[in-house]
Amino acid sequence: MSLQAGVPVPPALGRRYSRTSAGRAWIASLPGLIQGRLDFWELAADLPAGALPWHGHGGVVVPVRRSDGTQAALKIAFPHDEAKVKRHALQLWQGSGAVRLLESDAGTCAMLLERLDPECSLQAVPLDDAAPVWGRLMRQLSLVPGGGPPWQEFDHIAGRAEQWSDDLPADWEQQGRPFPRWLLEAALEVCQTRGAVGRRSGRDVLVHTDFHFLNILAKPGAPNGRGTGQQGAGNFVAIDPQPMIGEPEFAVAPVLWNRLADLPPVEPAAGLRQRCRDFSAAAGLDAEIARQWAVAREVENALWYAATPGHQGDLARSLWVASTLAGRTLEGLPAAHTLPEPGYSRPFAG
Repeated sequence: MSLQAGVPVPPALGRRYSRTSAGRAWIASLPGLIQGRLDFWELAADLPAGALPWHGHGGVVVPVRRSDGTQAALKIAFPHDEAKVKRHALQLWQGSGAVRLLESDAGTCAMLLERLDPECSLQAVPLDDAAPVWGRLMRQLSLVPGGGPPWQEFDHIAGRAEQWSDDLPADWEQQGRPFPRWLLEAALEVCQTRGAVGRRSGRDVLVHTDFHFLNILAKPGAPNGRGTGQQGAGNFVAIDPQPMIGEPEFAVAPVLWNRLADLPPVEPAAGLRQRCRDFSAAAGLDAEIARQWAVAREVENALWYAATPGHQGDLARSLWVASTLAGRTLEGLPAAHTLPEPGYSRPFAG
C-alpha cells in the first residue's frame, strides 16, 4: 500500500492502527486522503525515493512543496476529539510560539503546516538551556481566552479535575488498588482544590497540555539553542498541541515525567522537585501549583497504565514521579535512571 507513488505508509503506523476496525479503515483510507489534499492544495510530496514519511502515534506527516516551491508539511491525523481541536489552537497562536498553520481541513483531520526540523527537538538540549526556551514559549502560548468561536472548542482543565474526582477512585478500585491509598488521596485533594480554584481564579489561559521536549522542534537551519539561554527560544516552536483552557501550571507535568535519566545521580527526587521549580520559574508560573497538578496527572496516567497490558515500565515511572512529587517516593520501584521514557501512546497525557 502507498500514500501515492513512491510514498509508503509507515509500517509502524500501520501496525498501530491494525488493532481495531476503525484503525484499519483509516489506514486503508490514507492513500485517498493524502492524494486528495495533495491535489486540492496543489502540493508535491518532497521525499527521496524509497524514504518513509514522518509519523507519530496519531498520524502521518508528509514533507511537501507548495506550488510556489516553498517547503511545508502535510499532516493527516487519525480522527478523534483531540485531533479535531488542534487546528483551533494553532489558528489562535498564528505561528507565535507554535508551528504555523497554513491550511486545514476538518473533514479529513488534515493540516498543512510550516516545515520544521524533525531531527532537532528540545529533547537533545541540556536542561539548563532547555528551561528558558520552554519558559519563553510557554509565555507566548498562554493566550487569555477571547469570545470568538474557536474558544468554545476547548475543554476546561477544572472540568477535567472534577471528572477525575469521580473517575480516579473507581479506576483505583477496578484495577485492584495498584498503589497505596495515600497517593490516590493526594491526587484527589489536588483535583478538588485546583478544580474549585480553577473555576473562579480568573487565571485561565490557552494551555498546551502535552508540552514535552519532543513536541518542541527547531526551524530548519536555525541554531539549535544550546548555550543560548532565552535567545534559543526564537529557534524553536511547539507542535502537536492538546489544547485546553485553565491554569497554565497544568502544562509543567510533561517536562517532569520525561528525561528522568538526566536527573542528578545523587538524590534524584530532590532533582525532580528542583526541575519543577526551574521550569516553573522560567515561565513565570507557581511551582507549588505545578507540583500539585503533576501529582494528579501522573496518578491518572498510572491508572491508565495499570489497565493497559504491556505498560509496567510506564506504570513504574508514573508512580515514581507522582509519589516523589507528593513527598514520599514509593518503595520497591526501580531507580529513576532506569525507568523508560514515555512511549507517547496515551490518548491525553504525554
